[in-house]
Amino acid sequence: MSNKKELLWQSRFSEPFDRDALRFSSSVHVDKALFREDIEGSTAHVTMLAEEGIISEEESGQIIRGLEEIGAELEAGDLVPHWEDEDIHTVIENRLKEKIGAAAGKIHSGRSRNDQVATDTRLYLRRQIGTLGKALQGLQKTLVSKAETYRETIIFGYTHLQRAQPISAGHYYLAYFNMFRRDRDRLTDLLKRVNISPLGAAAFAGSTLPLNPARSAELLDFDGVFSNSIDAVSDRDTVIEFISVCSMVMMHLSRFAEDLILWSSYEFGYLEISDAFATGSSLMPQKKNADIAELVRGKTGRVYGSLITMLTIMKGLPLSYNRDMQEDKPPLFDTAETTIESVSIFGKLLEHTTLKEERLAKLTADDLSLATEIAEYLVKKQLPFRDAHRVTGKIVSHSLMSGTALPGITLDVYKTFSELFESDIYAALKPEASIKAKKTHGSCSFDSVAIQLEEAKKLL
Repeated sequence: MSNKKELLWQSRFSEPFDRDALRFSSSVHVDKALFREDIEGSTAHVTMLAEEGIISEEESGQIIRGLEEIGAELEAGDLVPHWEDEDIHTVIENRLKEKIGAAAGKIHSGRSRNDQVATDTRLYLRRQIGTLGKALQGLQKTLVSKAETYRETIIFGYTHLQRAQPISAGHYYLAYFNMFRRDRDRLTDLLKRVNISPLGAAAFAGSTLPLNPARSAELLDFDGVFSNSIDAVSDRDTVIEFISVCSMVMMHLSRFAEDLILWSSYEFGYLEISDAFATGSSLMPQKKNADIAELVRGKTGRVYGSLITMLTIMKGLPLSYNRDMQEDKPPLFDTAETTIESVSIFGKLLEHTTLKEERLAKLTADDLSLATEIAEYLVKKQLPFRDAHRVTGKIVSHSLMSGTALPGITLDVYKTFSELFESDIYAALKPEASIKAKKTHGSCSFDSVAIQLEEAKKLL
């Protein structure tokens, strides 16, 4: 266990750092998650130092071999950071000194913890963007599968949580496909700003050593290098933007979760969730709860909280670096873990849901959601839409008062509302006919959904 080693900055001070102050300021319990990125960044920095003749090839080799060994020790749990180590950078550098001696001190030539941390953070962000993108792609594949399975299954479309019009279930699933598509697009766009190397900015003003930041960036597969050394170390807008994208992902998941929760309830009864993804009650034996969907909905608040935390941390900081920025790690790490886990588990949950097609067919056949078809029927007979809407509203009122479903109203009664009604009105009062009759681009018609499915598969 690493413990009570020299702090990287303490040589200027004549008395030891207060232990309570050290405990308060220690971040190693959080930033130890960055050990892979820290070793990767240090390896690139040392390689560049040797290439520029700032350290020898022999020293570079010693340092890199030591870093590889330390990485393996941390991975295996053989090296356990202690709070007294302050941060993961101190853990690694002190352990390197134990391994190779004084040469370990050369690892920090031309580098500050400021650009070191900024580099580690960007490497971490890059990795999490990739992982989240793949998780979203997996969820999209499940949505395409569901849309194919239920392309010709008719469900209610809702506005204001009121039954509005019958639609293809496939159309519903593809709506979420497109939401997550935009989330992936946002991640891809964010990557352009994340994948810029801050290494070489040093504390904030650069270095007098002949560093080659472009070479460090190349070694780390960054797309470019910082333009301004102050900016490179003193902003966390990429962290904020990542959490913002995650907030939108979670918002989309939460809305989807709400639908599953409602639809699986006894009152709706549209959808069955597999027992493998539901829980019961410790008191009420009959209960089957959509807990996984509820947890996803609940975890959305955590991610929103992280976004507000980051904005608040950064809102009043003067340039350049300030220690407040150490507090970016808990919200960043928690957001990445929460969002990736939520997307992954929600995809599995969705795979294990089944629409109750018989019940849906019965409900949609006689529902007032077919009223729009009456109005559009009259429009096709050249009645102005406002007049058609007014006539249809009266028919709906009659349906409710008489307890007669729209398809059950006789033609004679329809004619009392308008002489334009003919027997062909009944062909329009079928959910299948309503959906098939949709003509516009991107509509819920079965043919349109088939086209959307092909587009979705190409995008994937």
